Amino acid sequence: MKLRSLSVAGVMSGTSADGIDVAITRIAPRRGGGPPSVQLLAHSHFAYPAAVRRAVLATMDAPSIATAELARLNWRLGELYADAVARTLTTHKLTADLVGCHGQTLYHQSSPQSYLGKSLRCTWQLGEPAPLAARLRIPIVSNFRPADIAAGGHGAPLVPMLDYALFRHATRNRVLQNLGGIGNVTVLPRECKPADLFAFDTGPGNMVIDACMSRLFNKPYDRNGATAERGSILLPVVQQLLRDPYFAAKPPKTAGREQFGATFVDRFLRLCKPYKSSPADIITTATALTAWSIAKAHKRLVEPRLARNTAPRLPHTNTPTEYIVSGGGTQNASLMTLLAISLKSLNCTVQTSDALGLSSQAKEATAFALLAWLTFHGLPGNIPSATGASQPVVLGSITHA
Repeated sequence: MKLRSLSVAGVMSGTSADGIDVAITRIAPRRGGGPPSVQLLAHSHFAYPAAVRRAVLATMDAPSIATAELARLNWRLGELYADAVARTLTTHKLTADLVGCHGQTLYHQSSPQSYLGKSLRCTWQLGEPAPLAARLRIPIVSNFRPADIAAGGHGAPLVPMLDYALFRHATRNRVLQNLGGIGNVTVLPRECKPADLFAFDTGPGNMVIDACMSRLFNKPYDRNGATAERGSILLPVVQQLLRDPYFAAKPPKTAGREQFGATFVDRFLRLCKPYKSSPADIITTATALTAWSIAKAHKRLVEPRLARNTAPRLPHTNTPTEYIVSGGGTQNASLMTLLAISLKSLNCTVQTSDALGLSSQAKEATAFALLAWLTFHGLPGNIPSATGASQPVVLGSITHA
């Protein structure tokens, strides 16, 4: 198929289940080949209705649930995604040729486990694409992760394709850190090729903070990090949790509520209890866990890899690393301050992707717009050095109008 310039709507709802991001983009092939150009035209965020968010979170953590409940939630999310795209297009007076909809992850098992006599990985994103296709009258690309898993990968991270297309640089090392429910990082050594790129989930992003805010303050998140600003870090708690096996594991690795959801939060709160901490101390400690787990990952996994990839060309020690942060966590001033302090000693300068021309809130939705464009043209969307897949594969399924 001849590569075409398309207006593509990317739709993302992350593990924090705070709502839906829609990014309207213009994606076009480049003369001479290589990754296409990606231009963000508009972005909107829509909070989930409170009842929908409760249902999503309950379904994620449910030990068992009725099939009817899953079917209804699948279709309800599809209708919400259709509403969100339609409202964004109307508000900004734009049109779209294609939609890439990630859906809402309910379960993501990136490591093989035995089930009914077979060792397997699996993933499941909810959000029926048929209502989007019927409502918008354009093709919908969805179900992005299974093809990578079938090729031996973890099904994540998939955002590195956008990171490579937009942020690789000839003379600078760049590290792209997303702060959604889970924290994930893409590492782009200077002059990198796709095989030089690597990526993995660093651990909790906003997930543990949000869960603690819900339990202790009956609020969905720590607005601007104001609660964390009032508390003190319970150092022994963070030190103990950072010894968990996940943080010591080598990439490729991915995480979700299976690692850092309700069971982890229960344990976290039990560890805080002996210190007679205030609720604010607990939020500050959860915030430090995110920041320090990211810094630990950088020191243990990223720095050695950057040194190995760049040493033959220029002295690595003279090359500061640009640390570019995106996602909802960028709105948490306490988290961003702790992260900047933690990374300063590692020769990293911290900024948000907004400074480089891409809204930090729109980045993940933009990534799935790009992946939809690639799928529509029959092109691979995964990067095996990031996901661990045996080969590049075309991602997703197309639902036609």
